[in-house]
Amino acid sequence: MHVPDGFLDATTSVATLAVAGVAVAGSLARAAKEEVDDRTAPLAGLVAVFVFASQMLNFPVGAGTSGHLIGAVLAAVLVGPATATLCLTVVLAVQAFLFADGGVSAIGSNVLLMGVVAVWVGYGAFRVALALLPTRVWSVPVAAGVGAFVSVPGAALAFVGLYAVGGAVPIPLSTFALTMGGWHVLIGLGEALITVFAVSSILAARPDLVRGARGTLPALELRTPEVVR
Repeated sequence: MHVPDGFLDATTSVATLAVAGVAVAGSLARAAKEEVDDRTAPLAGLVAVFVFASQMLNFPVGAGTSGHLIGAVLAAVLVGPATATLCLTVVLAVQAFLFADGGVSAIGSNVLLMGVVAVWVGYGAFRVALALLPTRVWSVPVAAGVGAFVSVPGAALAFVGLYAVGGAVPIPLSTFALTMGGWHVLIGLGEALITVFAVSSILAARPDLVRGARGTLPALELRTPEVVR
């Protein structure tokens, strides 16, 4: 879903850069409330590495674009949506400036689509699904899968919206919308499965590291052995 240089006109690219900048600044302020400490900070780094690796596996989907996993909801469920936005922003910046994956002039568009829309729309769907499901540990990976599925076509449709406003290449809007929507529904299914598996695995090993599971885990009770006299 990386937007290449020249795919959107200059006005749209500048506008998305401004909106993305405001969103990242807000996430930077909000991330302090997500309690990233010495225990969870390494997890944020690992999440960024995983997202970086998964996004480097691109495949063409037509209409001059490519598709790949995003990892936005996985990051949001593990470390919180604001921290996830920061992780995605760093990943996208490194990809653009060091690996030419996504245009440098389109960095604002890419951050807006994958670091803001995918994260917050997907996390919103996760919270809604979690509220509708029973208060059980297994509900967390299921809700995360729902959020991951929603996030991918959601970001793709946002991309179509940007193209409708400021597309700079000769591709019919209907063709572009059909290609992006159809392929990214399939990509969303794959993202949902990977997210369910990853969240389930971490919940089984270290449930305390899954921020999105707070409130669904059973309370821990400290018991001390009785002294026999």
